[in-house]
Amino acid sequence: MKINHLFYTLFIMFMYGSAYPIGKIGTDHFPPLLMGSLRVLFLFLFILPFFRFSIPNKNFKHLLLFSFVMGVCVYAFCYLALDFSSLVSPIIIGTQLTIPFGLILSKFILKENIPLNKWILIISSFCGIVIVAYDPRFGKEIYGLIFITIMSLFYALANILSRYLKDINTVDQIGWHSFIGFIFLIIASTIIEGNPFNYLYPINYGGLLTAFHAAIFVSLIGHGGLFYLYKYYPVATVLPYYSLFPLFGIVLTFIIFLEIPGFYEIIGGIIVIGSVYLIQLQDKYSKVLK
Repeated sequence: MKINHLFYTLFIMFMYGSAYPIGKIGTDHFPPLLMGSLRVLFLFLFILPFFRFSIPNKNFKHLLLFSFVMGVCVYAFCYLALDFSSLVSPIIIGTQLTIPFGLILSKFILKENIPLNKWILIISSFCGIVIVAYDPRFGKEIYGLIFITIMSLFYALANILSRYLKDINTVDQIGWHSFIGFIFLIIASTIIEGNPFNYLYPINYGGLLTAFHAAIFVSLIGHGGLFYLYKYYPVATVLPYYSLFPLFGIVLTFIIFLEIPGFYEIIGGIIVIGSVYLIQLQDKYSKVLK
């Protein structure tokens, strides 16, 4: 990888890592569903000048399903996890389950073959999360880890569904999933959390900045940056760097909240992140051998 692309990759992983500690600040200003709706609203408003609500000739059903899974389920459970937990580091570690969940879903949906060594790494990654869950500081906050596990499942499903959308341009994918996400999330927020204007007025600039950061720097620049890198490098070359974003996130969590990972988080985190890294490394080597 060229040096400029390497630094850009590291910047993207830094943005991914920042999503969770800054997202936690956001849930201190807004309830979780409203926070999710604001994120997709900012994303939609930014992409609106380029989005024409065009309906593709094929795979529109897959696009709608992808939009609901990504725009509603992923963001809702992400901010529910942050809201239900006072600890951020375990939530960041839990996001790594996206990779093993993706392999399991690819087995049943795409009928892809998973070798025994990958199954072992998948099981070890879930064992790592169980270890993290035993952190005595969690207590009733265990729901945060459950919600981030569900989010990882939906994010993995969104990645599987995106394989059916190769003929649909990125602008349409972002436009539809942010539009559908906002409609569902703002309705759910109003029903469950109450009138959104009670949280928005007087204008909450701090909370709005966290939503803006999530929409533009994480969703648009982060995800868009990966699509840019995929034009120059195979996915297997870029994905191993994905294991760096939890490290950035945990460091930022310490800087912002002075949160130090406990013994269970360190051991479980090493197992989870290490297992996911080895899974991605095997993908890289298998494609090179081919």
